[in-house]
Amino acid sequence: MTQELWTAVDDYVQRMLIAPNPVLDAALVSSAEAGLPDIQVAPNQGMLLHLLARMQHPKRILEIGTLGGYSTIWLAMALAPGGRLITLEYEPRHAQVAQENIARAGLADRVEIRVGRALDSLAQLAAEGLDSFDLIFIDADKPNNPDYFRWALSLSRPGTAIIVDNVVRDGRVVDDASTDGSVRGVREMFDVIAAEPRVDATAIQTVGVKGYDGLLLALVKELA
Repeated sequence: MTQELWTAVDDYVQRMLIAPNPVLDAALVSSAEAGLPDIQVAPNQGMLLHLLARMQHPKRILEIGTLGGYSTIWLAMALAPGGRLITLEYEPRHAQVAQENIARAGLADRVEIRVGRALDSLAQLAAEGLDSFDLIFIDADKPNNPDYFRWALSLSRPGTAIIVDNVVRDGRVVDDASTDGSVRGVREMFDVIAAEPRVDATAIQTVGVKGYDGLLLALVKELA
């Protein structure tokens, strides 16, 4: 099994199952031209997020980590009529590119980008007393994943789906001696979830154009 084969399979899946979308393609091009890191989800992963979101019939989606807005667009296209998506981004330059991509996609009226430290933005969301979110996607700096998950749970309702990207880290998630901040952040998040009776959760390993990693899915059962 090689990276070349994983990439070829992803390309095959995309060619066979995912219709070309000029809006999404343009978001990738503009992000690359702006010099943003090539760390957004792959097209087949974007479609997976879109399908999972559609299963929720979401009126409210929260995304932690916007980058150039590629995953944001996939998620926003799954919103129920009248739905809203709030996405949190630390880097102003990334947020600017994302805003342009989202506007080009015709989704500016449904998407709000909040710029700043995500933990501060999450605290502000809680203080505003907004309605709970139907789906939350976490794809930001990994050392803060435990706190991101805790905030996500506090902003949820029974039935909310919480999705976390990049949870396998090339298999390094099993290394309890790792000093890598991202690995430690993911492992601590697993500890939090394992001890949390209010959610059912699992994680799967993935391979593809983005290498060897994984995705976690949690479903909120109760908040009492």
